[in-house]
Amino acid sequence: MDLNTVWFLLIGVLLVGYAILDGFDLGVGVLHLFARDDQERRLYINAIGPVWDGNEVWLLTAGGALFAAFPVVYATIFSGFYLAMMLLLVALIARAVSMEFRGQVDHPGWRKVWDCAFGLGSLTAALLFGVALGNVFRGLPIAADGTLDVAFLSLLNPYSLLIGLVTLTVFTMHGAAFLALKTEGELRLRMARWTTGGWGVAVLLYVIATIATWWASPSMMEGLLGNPLLWLLVLVLTAAAISVPITARSERFLRAFLASAVMIAAMIGLMGLGLYPRMAPSNIDPSHSLTIYNASSSPRTLTVMLVIALIGMPLVIGYTAMIYRVFLGKVVITKDSY
Repeated sequence: MDLNTVWFLLIGVLLVGYAILDGFDLGVGVLHLFARDDQERRLYINAIGPVWDGNEVWLLTAGGALFAAFPVVYATIFSGFYLAMMLLLVALIARAVSMEFRGQVDHPGWRKVWDCAFGLGSLTAALLFGVALGNVFRGLPIAADGTLDVAFLSLLNPYSLLIGLVTLTVFTMHGAAFLALKTEGELRLRMARWTTGGWGVAVLLYVIATIATWWASPSMMEGLLGNPLLWLLVLVLTAAAISVPITARSERFLRAFLASAVMIAAMIGLMGLGLYPRMAPSNIDPSHSLTIYNASSSPRTLTVMLVIALIGMPLVIGYTAMIYRVFLGKVVITKDSY
């Protein structure tokens, strides 16, 4: 396995970590829109309060790794998706600020504004992540010189919006499983129902999206059927998907959450398998596609950055594990809570 492939896998691991960890954050934010009263809204926010900012470290790390290992991909994607990325940043900032600001003034109107910012920011971010992935899967108008000129509205095509809905529903299901794990009583049972309901919609949309991918991006499917990794990932995805509703209905919420996490990891694994070795396919000419070989840094850079990653990754994983261990248990509202 060469360094380029190693870095492709490392960035994939970082994206999996982000999708699993910040995915339930975003899902909780979406569910926040449907909370019944202020007490519930506080429970939702305090369930993710100690961990949400640490979860987003995985996205920052993935972005840094992409810049270091594949700078051409980083420059092309971020320049082409500039307006969409700015909208994504606004959504992420809005949800972060809202958690801090909603309790600063004791007035229902004030809290309602920030509650909407939190929920809509979470929904927008989850949807846009999927839309970005959908556009990458279907191919981008990358020219021979590596430039990408794409209008914002053209990013909102039916296929990419479908992938965005898959991401949104999967994250909402994942967030419901997390809340079922962190709450008690009637709310816990309601989150169990949200988990199974979200699972049903997510599976249906995922099947539709898989069929649509054969039509919208046949290059994603080329050579996959003969790859044993495909069937391994499909087996893992199927087992995890079957486990989610079974464990949620039997009130084994930790297992439901872990099954949901494995489901997300397998989905991203299948996406990566379809793309490899491309990172940004071109729908103008396949030869214009940015791959792990024609868009990478020098071998020396990849080697040095790999050493740094092997030092830094355990620190990120250790920090994450420690935080979750410290805040293990049910959510308790106190005078110092959000």
